[in-house]
Amino acid sequence: MSGLENARGNAATARRTTAASGARPRVSSTRVEVVDHLDSNSDVSPQDSASNAPHGRTISVPRGANGLFKDIRERRTERTRVTTKDSTSIRTRSPIKAVARTGPVESSQIIADLQRTKPLRNVNKVTSRQKEKNVLSPWDPQAKLLSHTTAPLSTRVSQPPLSDVVPDLLQSAPLRDLSLDLQESAIIEDMLFAFMGYEGHYIRFVEGFDPSIEKDRLVGPGFRIMAGLDPSLRDLASPMLKMATHYCAVEAFTEVESREEFGLINHALGASIRNMLKEYLVSIAQLEHQFLTKKSFTLHVLHLQILPTMHKISHLYALAQEMLQKHSMLGEEKEDLYDDLDVDDILEALRDGGDLAPGSMTKKICIGAHALRVLTERLSMMSGDPAARDLLQGLLRSSSQPYMTMLNSWLHRGVIRDPHSEFLIKEQKSINRDHLEEDFTDSYWDKRYTIRDNRTELCSPLEAVKTKVLLAGKYLNVVRECGGVDVSTEVQDDAPRSFDDPNFLQNVNIAYAHANSSLLNLLLTTYDLPARLRSMKRYFFLDQADFFSYFLYLGDSELKKNARFVNVGKLQSLFDLVLSTAVEPYKEDVKVNMNEQYLTKFLMSVVNVKGMEKGEEIEEMKERLPAPSTVPTEEDNKMTGFEALEFKYSVPFPVSLVISSKTVVRYQMLFRYLLSLRHLEGLVISSWEEQNKVMSWTQRSSDRKLEIWKRKAWILRGRMLNYAQQSMYYCTSEVIDPNWHKFMAKVEDNNTATTIDNLMNNHVDFLDTCLKECMLTNARLLRIHSKLVTCCTMYASWVISCSRKLFSADASLAGNPNSLEYLAAQYPPPSRPHGGIPERLRSYDPEALGVMNEMLAKYEGNFHRHLTLLLEALDYFAATETPALGRLCACLSMASEKLPGERSSEGT
Repeated sequence: MSGLENARGNAATARRTTAASGARPRVSSTRVEVVDHLDSNSDVSPQDSASNAPHGRTISVPRGANGLFKDIRERRTERTRVTTKDSTSIRTRSPIKAVARTGPVESSQIIADLQRTKPLRNVNKVTSRQKEKNVLSPWDPQAKLLSHTTAPLSTRVSQPPLSDVVPDLLQSAPLRDLSLDLQESAIIEDMLFAFMGYEGHYIRFVEGFDPSIEKDRLVGPGFRIMAGLDPSLRDLASPMLKMATHYCAVEAFTEVESREEFGLINHALGASIRNMLKEYLVSIAQLEHQFLTKKSFTLHVLHLQILPTMHKISHLYALAQEMLQKHSMLGEEKEDLYDDLDVDDILEALRDGGDLAPGSMTKKICIGAHALRVLTERLSMMSGDPAARDLLQGLLRSSSQPYMTMLNSWLHRGVIRDPHSEFLIKEQKSINRDHLEEDFTDSYWDKRYTIRDNRTELCSPLEAVKTKVLLAGKYLNVVRECGGVDVSTEVQDDAPRSFDDPNFLQNVNIAYAHANSSLLNLLLTTYDLPARLRSMKRYFFLDQADFFSYFLYLGDSELKKNARFVNVGKLQSLFDLVLSTAVEPYKEDVKVNMNEQYLTKFLMSVVNVKGMEKGEEIEEMKERLPAPSTVPTEEDNKMTGFEALEFKYSVPFPVSLVISSKTVVRYQMLFRYLLSLRHLEGLVISSWEEQNKVMSWTQRSSDRKLEIWKRKAWILRGRMLNYAQQSMYYCTSEVIDPNWHKFMAKVEDNNTATTIDNLMNNHVDFLDTCLKECMLTNARLLRIHSKLVTCCTMYASWVISCSRKLFSADASLAGNPNSLEYLAAQYPPPSRPHGGIPERLRSYDPEALGVMNEMLAKYEGNFHRHLTLLLEALDYFAATETPALGRLCACLSMASEKLPGERSSEGT
C-alpha cells in the first residue's frame, strides 16, 4: 500500500473514532507524542492509578527521504477516573495520519531511528520545566452552555479553544517532515475541516482572530497554512480558503439575522440562507466521502468540484456584508445615527408601555422593505450572472413572503399586522376616531396611516404602487370599521406571495379599485353625503335663509348683549323653534355656539402664522389652522353676540372624513363673515329707517347749512349701504354659488370623484377658493375691510344719536311744541332727568351744527380713504393673485364715487 493509501486509511479510522465519540473536536485527537527518551523501566506517575499501566503499540515513522518505514514502539498511558457507575477515559494517540501500524520494536532502536531521521520535535530544546508542565497540567478543554438569546436557532455551545493554545505535546508533525503525498492528504483533510469552520492540524485561523468577538465572526476568520507546505500545493490551496472564510461569516450572519429585533423579513432571509448552508454541508460530506474512497481524489480535483459552491458562497458573503453595513454592525458607516429616527414610533412605543433601551435610539437596522430593496438592487447588478441571479431570486422570493402576507392583509382587509415596524405603512394607534370632533387638522385621516419616512427606499415593484397601497388599505379600513369587511376571513389562496409574481401589480390595482368603490358607495349611498353638503350650504352660507332672518329677529335682544352674557341655551331654543316647521333631515346636527375671538383676529392669526416659510402656499398654511377656542383677550371680551355667533355641525363616521373639523372651521369662517356683512347691512338700514321716521330728519329746515349736512349724511349712509350690499352680493352670488355648483358636479359625477381623497381634496379646494375670493386669506385686505366695517358700524350708531341733537341744532324745531311732544315720547317719565326733557334739547344751540358737521367730515373722510385703499388693493391682487377680486372692485367702484348732489353740496 502506498503512503497516500495508508494516510486515507488512518484518516478513515480517525473519523470513525470521532463519530463514535459523538462530537468532533476542533483539534483532532490524533497527535504525535514525542518524549525525550523511552525507558521501559520508568516509573509510573504518582497521579496514575493501577489502571493507568503503560501500554504499547507500534507505528511506522518515515526513515529519511527514501520512504522506508521502521517499526517504533509507542508508549501509551491511560488514566481512568472512577465515579459511581460511569468512567471517563482520556487517551493520547499517535498523530501521524498516514503512517501504517506495524509490530513492536525495541526502545533503543526507536531512539536511534529518531536521531538518524529529522525528529518530529527537537528533544534537546524541551526543558524540564516544560516537561513538568505537560505532565502536571493535562490538556482538558471544557465546553460551556451559553445563555438564551432572542435568536432561537443560534449556537448555545461556547467556542472551542484555538489551536495555538494546544500544548506542544499534542501538536502535529511539521509539514516539511512529510512527503508530498502525505502533505496533500493532510491538507485535503484540513481543508474539509476549514470548509466547515474548524481549524485543522496545518490550517488554522490567522493571528488576531477572536471568535468571542461578534464583529470578527461577522467579517469572517482568515485562514493560514502552516509553514513547510509545498509551494504548488500552497498556491492551489490558498484561494480555496476564501470559501471557508465566507462560510464562517455567512453562518454568523444567519445567527444575527434570527434575532427578534431584525424583523420577519430578515428572519425569512436568514432561514433561506440557512437552508442553503445545509446543502453546502451536504456537499462537503460528499467531498469527504470521495476523499476517503477514491484514490484519484487530489487537491486539484477538490478545487474543480468546489468552484460552483465557491461562487455561490461568495455572493452570499457579499450580500451578508452589505446587510451588516446597513445594520451598522461593522463600524464602517459614519453617518448621523439620528437621521432615520422616527419620533412618532418612539412616542408610540412609550404609549404602549415600552422603554428606550440603551442604544436602541442610535442603532440603525435595515429591516422590512429596505432589506428587500438591498436584494433587488443586487439582483439588478448581477442580472448578467445566471448563477447569482437564480440565487438572489430564490432569496428574494423566500424573504418577501412575510412582507407579502402583511401586504395582502392590508390590501384585502385593511389590517396591519406588523410587530417589528417593518411594513411600508405605519399606524398611529393613539389617533382614533373618538377625537374627530376636536381634530382641526384631519389627523385621523392624514396621520393615522402614513408611509414610513425612513423606509422611502423601497424595492422596485413596491415603489411604483406605494400610494395605491396606502389608499387601498385606508379606504378598506374605514369600511371595516363600519362593519363592511369581515376580518376573520383569510386572504385568498391565489393572492401573490412574492414580488416576482406576475399578478402582483394586478392584485394591488384590483384591491385599490374595490376599496375605493366600497367606500364611495358607503358615503354617497348609505350616508347620503350630497344631502349633507346641501344642508351645510343652507345653514352656513345662508341659502334660502328665511328661517335665519326670523331667528335673528327673535334673538335680536339676546345677540345685542356682550358675548360673555349671551344665553346660548335660549338661542338654541329659538333656533329649534324656527326650524320646527322646516322639513330638514339633519336639523338636529346643527347647534348654536359663541366663539371667543373676533373673526378678523382669528383670520389674521391664520394668515400670519409665525414661522411660515417664504413662498408657502395658503393651502399649506391652513393645514396648521389653530383651534377656534383660544384664550380670549380683553379686546375679545367686548364682542357682541352678533360678532361671536357661529354654528356647530356634527356628522357621524365615516362622513366626518369628508365633513371634518378642518372643513367645518372653514364653513364657520365664511358664515361669520357673511353674518357680519348682513349685520352691517341691518345697522345701516336701521339708520336709514331712523332718517325716514324721525321729525328732526324728515322736517325741512329753514337753515340751508343744516339741510346740506343732512344731505351729506344721507349720501354717506347710502354709500355705506351700497358697500355692505355689494360685498354680500359678491360673496354669495359671484363666489359661493358658482364654486358650489362646480363642486357638487364633481361629487355627483362618478367619473370625477374617482377616489375618496379626490372627493376630500375637492371639498377643501372649494372652501379654500371661497375663502380666498372673499378676501379672507389676505392680511392687507382683511385690515382694510375691518376698518371699513368698524367705520360703518360706528356711523350707523352715530346717525341714530344725531336724531336728538338735530332738535337743538335747528332753530325752527328748538322749543317747538311738536318737537317737545316728540321728545316727551322719546323720554318716558321714568327716564326723564329731573322729571323733564334735558335743557340742551329744549333750547337752540348754534354750535351743535358745527360739531356734527365736523364729525360727519371725519366719518366721510375715513370711509372714502379706506374704500379707496381697498379698491387699489383689489385691483392689484386681481391682477397678481385672484382674478375674481376684479368683479368686487367693479361692484364697489360706484360706492367710492361721489354723487353729483354731494359735489354740489361741497361747492355750496
